[in-house]
Amino acid sequence: MIKQNIVVKIGSSSLTNEKGEIDEQKLTGYVEAIAALRKANHTVVLVSSGAVAAGFKQLGYSVRPVTLKGRQAAAAVGQSLLIQSYIKKFQEHQLTPAQILLTRSDFSNRERYRNAFSTMMELLDRGIIPIINENDTVSIKELTFGDNDMLSALVSGFIHADQLIILTDINGLYTDNPMKNPDAKKYHFLEEITDNLLAATGSDGSTMGTGGMKSKLEAAKTALSLGVSTFIGTGEGKNSLLQILQGTGDGTYITNKSFTSINTSRQWIALHSESFGKIYVDKGAEEAILFNGRSLLPAGIIEVQGAFEKGDVVEVYGDKGLLGRGEVNYSSDEVKLEMKKRREQKKVEPSIEVIHRNHWVEIK
Repeated sequence: MIKQNIVVKIGSSSLTNEKGEIDEQKLTGYVEAIAALRKANHTVVLVSSGAVAAGFKQLGYSVRPVTLKGRQAAAAVGQSLLIQSYIKKFQEHQLTPAQILLTRSDFSNRERYRNAFSTMMELLDRGIIPIINENDTVSIKELTFGDNDMLSALVSGFIHADQLIILTDINGLYTDNPMKNPDAKKYHFLEEITDNLLAATGSDGSTMGTGGMKSKLEAAKTALSLGVSTFIGTGEGKNSLLQILQGTGDGTYITNKSFTSINTSRQWIALHSESFGKIYVDKGAEEAILFNGRSLLPAGIIEVQGAFEKGDVVEVYGDKGLLGRGEVNYSSDEVKLEMKKRREQKKVEPSIEVIHRNHWVEIK
């Protein structure tokens, strides 16, 4: 089998028992499956939930806490328990894990984004298994990923993974809830995640986690847009992850070869950066940047909204709405001045590139 970069996401319900404690048997099984991937020469990143679920019993809660302070306290206790268990299990296979806790701001801040990428690449180059979780202890609602499903999708794009494997307690996606409707049909393969499919999918999660099947589909949609194929389903046993890579896993495969990988810089522009303004373009500029691979020039700009500086990210709009996002080479004042010169038909220098094609991402 060709060497692949794999991201494996394990949810809270897959790691814990009904009491909310880490299930040693389940944990051992997943570690053995990941070790089998490594033995087959694949690169693996693990995105693991379970910190809150593992910690709340230690704080005296009978069920998963619903308050922010309760969840954060449980995460503070549970994350250390979780990583200790992983370290012990992986050492039995002569593998070393490394803990990485992330928040949304680690992605939205460009310097921290680059630093996180460099750190992860260094760990992978040295044969370490990064274990990633959201930093629930310090996260606030406005700066969370929502759940680790979306975090795993962003990480899969981040490292240009070949496959994202989202493990859950349901063996794939169905036309209806298979626990309530015995006639529900399973989707074995999908090429896209449509809005209708998302609307028809329930969002309820387990008692131990935050994500439901809808969050997994949203994650798969994001991963697909970044050129990463996704599997959603179950995986038990030492060879389960290898079987998933071979196409015989018990779940739903979501892949589309028309989507290609996006470089790390463009991912930041498309998914994580803050927009500081809007640029409206005419039909000619729209065709040039969407279909001809051209940079955005002042001649095609109709209107500029907002105040932005060189290096900021702006949204670009055409006749039918949002076209994409790009990093500008000039401030809003400089762009407006250039537009004014051309309207007044004054002699101007060779046209500047407001957004270079290498710093532009189409939003589909």
